Parts: sequence; C-alpha cells; structure tokens
Amino acid sequence: MNTDRPIQPQVLQQHRRIRLLQIISGVALTAGIFFWLTAWISPSVKRSEIRTARVEWGAIEATLNGTGTVVPEFEQVLSSPIDTRILKILKKAGDTLRPQEPILLLDLETAMLAYEKVNDQLALKKNAQRQLQSTTDNQLIKLNSQIRVKELDLQVKKQKYEQNKPLYEGKYISKNDFDLSEMEYESARAQLQELKDTRQNVIAGSRLQLEGLELEVKIYNSERTLLRQELELATTKSDRSGVLTWVTLSEGATIRKGDLLAKIADLKTYRVDATLSDIHASHFTTGMPVRVKIEDTYLNGTVSNIMPTIENGVVRAYIDLEEKSHALLRSNLRVDVYVVTASKDRTLKVKKGVFASTEGKPELFVIRDGKAIKTLVQPGLSNADYMEIISGLKEGDEVIISNMSSYAHLEQVKLKD
Repeated sequence: MNTDRPIQPQVLQQHRRIRLLQIISGVALTAGIFFWLTAWISPSVKRSEIRTARVEWGAIEATLNGTGTVVPEFEQVLSSPIDTRILKILKKAGDTLRPQEPILLLDLETAMLAYEKVNDQLALKKNAQRQLQSTTDNQLIKLNSQIRVKELDLQVKKQKYEQNKPLYEGKYISKNDFDLSEMEYESARAQLQELKDTRQNVIAGSRLQLEGLELEVKIYNSERTLLRQELELATTKSDRSGVLTWVTLSEGATIRKGDLLAKIADLKTYRVDATLSDIHASHFTTGMPVRVKIEDTYLNGTVSNIMPTIENGVVRAYIDLEEKSHALLRSNLRVDVYVVTASKDRTLKVKKGVFASTEGKPELFVIRDGKAIKTLVQPGLSNADYMEIISGLKEGDEVIISNMSSYAHLEQVKLKD
C-alpha cells in the first residue's frame, strides 16, 4: 500500500525561502569576511598619529647650521703690569663697577722707586744738555770775538802788503821789508783760518754730544712713560661701567708681571662666539648674514670675524648682533646659529620633516582622497625649518612630515580617522 503523500505547495515554498535565505546569508558572510580580511591586510595609519604641513609660497633662506655662546661684547682683562704683591682686594666677583673705580690695592713701592730713579736720571741728562749748550755758547762767543779781531788784523796787514808791493817794485823799499809784510799778511790769514776751523770743530763736536744726550733723554723719557703707564695700570681700575666677573683671591700673594688679576664685563651689550664644522669653511666668509635662535626668537646678525685656524674640525667666528641689548641675551647662553648662504623672496616651500633628511630627491607622502600617496619631489634651498620645493608638489598640498619609514616600501597608505 503506497503511503507517500504529495508535499503541500505551502511547504515547498517555505523550504525554498529557507534555502534562499541560507544562500544569501552565506554570500553575505563570505563578502563580510572578504572585506574584513582586505581591510585587515591593507596598510593604514591613523590621522592622530601623523603630523602634516601645507605647501605654501614664501621666502626661504639656505643656512649653515652651527652653535654659539652669548658673551659680553666688551670684556676688559686686567693683568699685572709689574712684579708686585697684592695688599688688598677691594671688590669681589659680581660687584658693579663705575669708571676708574679701583679693584685691587697693589704694592707699588718698588715700582715708585724705579720711576723716581729714572726721573732723576732724566733730570741729570737734561741738566748735562744745558751745561754742554752753555759751554759751547761760551766757546763760540770767545772764538767769534777772536775771529773778528783777527779779521781786522788781516785787513791791516793785507793793506800794508799791497802798499809795499809797488814800492818794492820801484826800489823805494828793501826786499827784506817787502818780504816781512808779505809774511805777516800770510801769517794773519792762516791764523784766521785756524780760528774758523776751531769754531767749526766746536760746533760739530757740540752737536754730536748734544745728539747723544738727546738720545739718552729720549730713552729715559720712554722708560719713564712706560713706568708711569705701568703704575697707572697697577691701580687696577675699570675703564668703563661694568660687572666684575672674576677677581683673584690671592690677597697677600706675590704676583708676576702678566699674571691675571681681574675680568670686567659690560653686560649691556653682547655678541655671539659661534662654531661651525670645518666642512663649511670654504663657504664661510665675513659679512654673511646670520640668524641666532634663542628659544623661539630669531635675532639678526653678521659674521664680523673668522678665526684663521681650525681646531678639532671646528671653525670659530664672532657674530655681531643688530640688537646687542635684547632682553633674551645673557652671558654664557647657548644658542643655535644659522649662517645664511643664499635666499629667495618667493618660492614653494614646506615645513621640514623626516623626509628632508634623505639623500638626493626625497620621496614623501602627500594626502589625497583619504590616502597618503608616495610622491617624488625635487628639493631646493633648505634650512632648519623649511625646504624649498622645485617640482613634484603644488601650493596647498598636505604633506606628512612625521616619520613614515615603516611605509617606505609602499606606494600608498590608507588614512583612518
């Protein structure tokens, strides 16, 4: 007996609906797994984890980077001009000084004795000059008087000789009388010449002696001037207002000529002593503009002097500041120094990031349509903050400037909020 019964249409329809739902669910599940795996495998980065910057138009300067120390523009170093002894220290480090205010009291007795001795020797030489001049003048007065008398005597004897000559030729006088007049005339002329020669010798000899004495006077004058300057310096006074930054503590000690006694700084104006790597030496010249960075402030300056020697791979230079008394300046402050080698008034630039440290043409990630796309750019001038973009980017492009080295092998990276 056949017990099979035909399935009701409602049941078949229900089974078909269940089957269709199962297929749709399977397809949806498969698609969900596929999209989830795709999202899991595809690299991405959160926007909160990156830093970006916009490409913009503006001025840029190429710089050589260095470091520097702020120092007083004026610093007076006092050293002992003589061998002496410190009697008393009148000021201590940190004290404010007025012009010509003494700092140390030195034992100047020996120096004063030396000064007085030279002064006495100088007075003796000047007295010798006056005595020699007086003696010479007296000799010349006597000789000039003798010469005038002899000149008159010569005229008389010449006249007698000239009168006797025609008388002798006319046989009116004897040859002995004529020869005697001639001899007297020649003798008087010789005596006059001798007196004149003596006068010249006195003048010449006196001149030589006076020149010798004058040289000795100059030597003693120079020595006296030097000793006077040493005595003035030994008073250890400040030339101007300032702050005593250092002073010897050796009260009562004996010091030698040239020993350091004190340092005085004018803390109103400053300069920067800069150091740069010697690899920049060929591009580094006086007169170059400089930017000195203190915290977030830049002060303008100029390279005023470059030391001729290179020590330990370092070039040293002095930087004159335009604002020598800026409020941020203080002694021994460490600062960053940027020497400007080239500049452009208007060009495309972007804030410097990790990419800017790569060699050649850097590859960086530009954000477009929710993705970070690797882009090759051609850089130009650069400094500590910005890099010029010659090609590869346009104004307004958003560039990732944080470290993207983990994604350097990819052409693009998804961005997630």
